[in-house]
Amino acid sequence: MPIRNRFAELHDEITAWRRDLHAHPELQFDTHRTSAFVAEKLQEFGCDEVVTGIGRTGVVGIINGREAGRTVGLRADMDALPILEETGVEYASTEPGKMHACGHDGHTAMLLGAAKYLSETRNFSGRVAIIFQPAEEGGGGGREMCADGMMDRFSIDEVYGMHNVPGMDAGTFAIRPGAFYASTDELHISVKGHGGHAAQPHQTVDATYVAAQIVVGLQSIVSRNVDPVKMAVVSVTTFLTKTDSFNVISEEVELKGTIRTLDSETRELVREKVAEVAGGIAVAHGAEANVGIQPGYPVVFNAAKETTFAAEAAENVAGNCGEAPIYMWGEDFSYMLEERPGAYIHMGIGEAAPLHHPAYNFNDEAIPAGCSYWVELAESRLPLAN
Repeated sequence: MPIRNRFAELHDEITAWRRDLHAHPELQFDTHRTSAFVAEKLQEFGCDEVVTGIGRTGVVGIINGREAGRTVGLRADMDALPILEETGVEYASTEPGKMHACGHDGHTAMLLGAAKYLSETRNFSGRVAIIFQPAEEGGGGGREMCADGMMDRFSIDEVYGMHNVPGMDAGTFAIRPGAFYASTDELHISVKGHGGHAAQPHQTVDATYVAAQIVVGLQSIVSRNVDPVKMAVVSVTTFLTKTDSFNVISEEVELKGTIRTLDSETRELVREKVAEVAGGIAVAHGAEANVGIQPGYPVVFNAAKETTFAAEAAENVAGNCGEAPIYMWGEDFSYMLEERPGAYIHMGIGEAAPLHHPAYNFNDEAIPAGCSYWVELAESRLPLAN
C-alpha cells in the first residue's frame, strides 16, 4: 500500500508539531517539555496507556488492536544537540546553543502521526508500543529505558527504529541485515613527561612530542593490525597541552578520541593495540601513557527476519527499498536490539545540510512517507485474523 491518504490530511498538523519541537530543543535527558508534549498528544489520541518517566524522561504509549496478539515496538528519539543553529528558518531554535541538527524532531513528529492514525483505525491485532526515547546523543537513553524494564513491562516482542538521511531522495528507504552501525568506544590518553624551557628540550621529556608520535602511531592499528576485510576507525579528536605558553614545554598532554568497530573480536583487538602502541611509544621516549577506554554504544545489528519485514513494509510504501551501506556512526537503538529482535531503517529527506551541521533542517515533505512506513510495518506485523 502506498502513502496513506490520511497523512496528506494530517500533513500540516504533523508539520506544526515538528516545527514546534524544532523551536524548543532539549538535550539528553533534559527533555521535559518534549516528553510532556508527546505524552499529551498520546493521551489526546486515545492511547490505551501512556507511561512517562521510563529511562528517566522516556515516554511509552500503548495502542491496543482489535484482537489479542503480540506487541511490536516502534521507537523515535527526542533529544537535540549542543549546536548553535544557522538555518534562518522562522521556527529556528529559541534556545541558544541547542538545535535539532539530527532530525529527532522529525522522528518524533512522524511517530506521533503514526500513533494518531493507529489509535483511530486499530486495524491490527495485539498491541503497538510507541516508544519515545531521550538522550540518544551521547547519553544512552536507549540503555536506560531497557534497564528500566521497558521490554518486559510492556511485553514487547520485536522493536523497530528509523533515521532520516540527507542526500537520499525524500521518502525513499534503505536497510541492511546484520551490522549496520558501529560500536562507539571513547578513548582517553594522558601522556606525562617532564616539562621545562622550550630552549632546552634536552633537559625535558617532551610530552607534546610524545603525544604527537602516539597520534601518528595509532593510525597503524587499522592499517597493520585489523584484518583488511573488516572495518575499524581510530580517530584522535582532541589534543590538549597543560600550557599555552610559547616557551614552555608541557609536562602533560591529554588526548581524546573514538574507536569504531563492527564486531566484538575487532573491538577487543583495537582496544588492546591502542594500549600497546601508546604505552610503547611513551616508554621509548622516557614518558608515561595512561590509556582509558570507556565502552560506548554497541553495534546496531539488524536481525535477518525483521530486516526483511521492515524492507517489505518500506517497499509497500515507496515502491522499493534500497540496500544501505555500513556506517561507522553510533546509535543507542542498539541496546533495544540487544534485548529484542528488530531492525533499523534509513529514510531519505532529499537535499539538506549534513546531520549534525548548524544549517541542517528536516524536510517536512518526507513526513507522509515516514508515517506511512510506521503504520504499514505495524499492520503487517500484527495482521487481523478476520
